[in-house]
Amino acid sequence: MAAIGLPKLDACIARCSDYTKGFVKGLHRGPQWEGSACPDVSSGAMFILKRQDVEISSFQHPTKEQKIPILAYQGQTFRLLSVFSAAQEEEARALWRELTDNRGKACVLLEEPDRFSVWGKIKLDLTKTSPVAAPTGTPPAFVQASVLILQALHEDVADLMGSKQAKRFEEDFINLGSEWKLPQAGSPQAVHALLQLDPFAGQLPAWQEAHLNLLLKELHQLGKSYFGISNFEARTLEAVDELPTPERSAFLGWLKQSPNGKLWQ
Repeated sequence: MAAIGLPKLDACIARCSDYTKGFVKGLHRGPQWEGSACPDVSSGAMFILKRQDVEISSFQHPTKEQKIPILAYQGQTFRLLSVFSAAQEEEARALWRELTDNRGKACVLLEEPDRFSVWGKIKLDLTKTSPVAAPTGTPPAFVQASVLILQALHEDVADLMGSKQAKRFEEDFINLGSEWKLPQAGSPQAVHALLQLDPFAGQLPAWQEAHLNLLLKELHQLGKSYFGISNFEARTLEAVDELPTPERSAFLGWLKQSPNGKLWQ
């Protein structure tokens, strides 16, 4: 049984529909973790949990008639990323370590008798089941993708260069948003909220296509100023893998045909 590609959500849901029903609240008997002290799950912690440690439920996919599996642990929420058979423990641990060590993600490796699964931390407001966007005519998925790219670039700066450079990146983006009058990006409070936004459940910025073209052009310039000639584009664009496959393909097709297509190749 091959591992499900990260983070092919639709395929993951199809393969793991049993996660969406029939579960009962966990007993919280305590996790295992890497290291000698219990880490903060919000800081890229590497959790190994058993089924009794967690509560698994589901919520409605924002755009499709599908249920998305959600794992809850100590007030944090995680989305199913990939599932492995019981014989694929090594592959499961390799993906889990890749996400935590190399990408700084807070992830859970869930161990069950017949399988292993990897879950990625999300910010989820269960009172909202779909993203809300102003009526700009821009496909919400394109706005979601642009927010994900912004957040990924900021996270890369923080992971690779430290908190001071991440703060500088925020300030640079605030200046950019103010100069170009980018909606919901012209003040420290607005940019902080944007960097923390869950684009699958929260209020999306009222960005039109012209805003997206400007944003992606300026983000590329920002990326070059921090990473030089290194190939940061491919790494940053991995963020849009969180979109369902049709929306991801539509966005990447639009980006390729846009004025910024060559920049992000």
